Amino acid sequence: MNAKKYFFPKFIIVVFAIGFFSTMAIAEPIPQPTKGEDGIYRHSWFLETFLDLKEDLATAIENKKRLVIFIEQRGCTYCTKVQTELLVDPKINAYIRKHFEIVQIDMWGSKEVTDFDGEVTTEKKLVRKWGSLFTPTIVFLPDSLEKVKGKSGAQAAVAVMPGAFGKGTFLALFEWVQKKRYETGEHFQKYVNDRYWKKHGGRPVK
Repeated sequence: MNAKKYFFPKFIIVVFAIGFFSTMAIAEPIPQPTKGEDGIYRHSWFLETFLDLKEDLATAIENKKRLVIFIEQRGCTYCTKVQTELLVDPKINAYIRKHFEIVQIDMWGSKEVTDFDGEVTTEKKLVRKWGSLFTPTIVFLPDSLEKVKGKSGAQAAVAVMPGAFGKGTFLALFEWVQKKRYETGEHFQKYVNDRYWKKHGGRPVK
């Protein structure tokens, strides 16, 4: 009994090959961050900065992004989680890189930093001034220079994330800020709840 021969048009083979290798490229893992001499992990795409925060905000605005400040410290387990687990998640990574610029502050650092109100100080004194007690603390800034005029970072912040959360809540806060839901008066927890039920279908019976 003769085996049947099947022939496929060349264009089908080409399309299949392109799709296959494109999928492989998409599935390529996101590079892990590197640990600096200060013991803090850092991604290569974070904003290069002299820690003049008003200039950093101007850069973010020029790039059509929002500015976020990560306060971290050496040996912080949850800081490491944010950097090595959350920020390498493909969905989280893509969203944050598209919409945000990240600047890091070392809770115990001695680098010179200029606050939004013009005060020149050090990282550790700035953290104390802002009243930050935990690491990581993630500070979300407004979308214009006018909104930070004469204010410290703590006074100007539109949202603050104290600590590390699961992937869903972590990404949700970045979405909530990027969509300016804080201007509508919508509580973040309501946004998280609505987001959950939209994903899973329906709403809980009240």
